[in-house]
Amino acid sequence: MIRDYAVSMSWPVYTFAHIPDLPHLHPPALVAVFGDPVAHSRSPQMHNPGLAARGLETQYVRLQIKPEEFVTAVHACRKAGFAGINCTIPHKLAALAVADEVDPLARRLGAVNTLVFRENKILGYNTDGPGLLRALDEEFSLPLAHQRILILGAGGGAGRAAAIQCALAGCAGLTLVNRTKEKVERLAHELGAFYRSDRLSLQTEPDLRDIDLVINASSVGMKPEESPLSANSVLESHHHVYDMIYSPPETAMLAAARAAGARAANGLSMLLHQGAASFEYWFGAPAPLEAMRRGLLDSLPE
Repeated sequence: MIRDYAVSMSWPVYTFAHIPDLPHLHPPALVAVFGDPVAHSRSPQMHNPGLAARGLETQYVRLQIKPEEFVTAVHACRKAGFAGINCTIPHKLAALAVADEVDPLARRLGAVNTLVFRENKILGYNTDGPGLLRALDEEFSLPLAHQRILILGAGGGAGRAAAIQCALAGCAGLTLVNRTKEKVERLAHELGAFYRSDRLSLQTEPDLRDIDLVINASSVGMKPEESPLSANSVLESHHHVYDMIYSPPETAMLAAARAAGARAANGLSMLLHQGAASFEYWFGAPAPLEAMRRGLLDSLPE
């Protein structure tokens, strides 16, 4: 027996076996996030206030879906009348493969985080890159075409999306930093198809000279004492620092940036804006951004 939204506000985690019952909740659950694990996701706290603000009689839930269940689960949600789903780790590559049609940006990014069910088709999108651009504009109002950008953890999925999105925006310079150089070499080769090689450099240790914007796309920093920057990396007041991590809200890198007088922000705004873009794909209407923002902020520990 699954718990009803009307009597449970703790945002439970459902499983593959629950999918047929989710449309019968009150209100029906017709949008969800797939992940493994997924209990940490704050997407329900963000999307459900947005759904309420738009007067949509549905709710957004977490679904713990194992990799071997993914394709069957996607088709089960489509048949159950879902509007769509978000896909987080480890499902973004599988989502790319299951989609009948893939947006050109998602195809270039090599991953899908948003599936839309429409007219018996599964449409695939990636809102991570656009969400980052919206977040950077909101936090710093920076014209990316004039920025020299350094991306930490560029070999991972989030770093790859950030690098491609920044290159597509025509940034003045792009430095990719990753502990495993082979991963960024592959990415650099891919970027070479549309981004000038003289604007691109690869590093295994970050060098912040001639850098305007630092983006941390790695998981380093989730522990309060960790920082993806080495002792030789000195933040200065002219830097802008964006850490995709939002829990904890103040990482060691952000604290160092603020101490240096630099402008800094965590990844909550990226989570908000990528979620808003997914909302717009599902429902074809502007996302109620402030309601979604309040939901996210209210979900944070004091």
